[in-house]
Amino acid sequence: MADYFDFRDKVVLVTGGSRGLGHEMVKAFATSGADVIIASRKLEACETVAEEVRALGRRALAVGCHVGQWDAIPVLVEAAYDAFGKVDVLINNAGIAPTAPRSSEVSEELFDKTVGVNFKGPFRLSALIGDRMVAAGSGSIVNVSSMAAEKPSPTYPVYAGAKAALNIMTKDHALEFGPNVRVNAIQCGPFWTDIAKSWREEADRNSPAAVKRIGRPEEIATTALYLASDRSSFTTGAVIRLDGGVP
Repeated sequence: MADYFDFRDKVVLVTGGSRGLGHEMVKAFATSGADVIIASRKLEACETVAEEVRALGRRALAVGCHVGQWDAIPVLVEAAYDAFGKVDVLINNAGIAPTAPRSSEVSEELFDKTVGVNFKGPFRLSALIGDRMVAAGSGSIVNVSSMAAEKPSPTYPVYAGAKAALNIMTKDHALEFGPNVRVNAIQCGPFWTDIAKSWREEADRNSPAAVKRIGRPEEIATTALYLASDRSSFTTGAVIRLDGGVP
């Protein structure tokens, strides 16, 4: 079974890779043989995770990058290609979900920041790396979306809109970069991460999901490995729900 997820000689870039689900995916890819580029706003946190990857015998690069900033994206791309010469897998995981009491209280700054990190950044990064993947003849892009994209709520309309845009972008880019580059999304429900520490226990206790709990970070790993691997060669333009069966 290990051969199903063999990423030896592969290079994987994970945004938001220093904590939460991103950190879990970094560890999974490194354990499966990949060299990993870890990107997030805090370089020091990325360096800590990079040391974990190196301890597993793999190469790692830590890059401080705010993916919501358009001009920061080419810098990240060049750093990745300068270090490794290629990117085989791109995981657009970085995301933020700030809220406001009412839509009328959402500031332009909050709106732009939310859309920037959750949609603009993944778009720009996919555009630049996707073209290089096409030129190389292969590649896989995995976008990390949210159940908010299709489950209406008055709490986070801007975040939900950005993730819905990410979903349709996934399908658009699958068509643009195909046939040799595949683009898919993982549409996540709530997960038990440090980011969710203020609400995770209550959400876990009162989960409406079929499994009656929220997800554990390691439970995203095999979905990400599947979509990134050649074993999913007939899967592209897909938005896969990973929410424990939320109705």
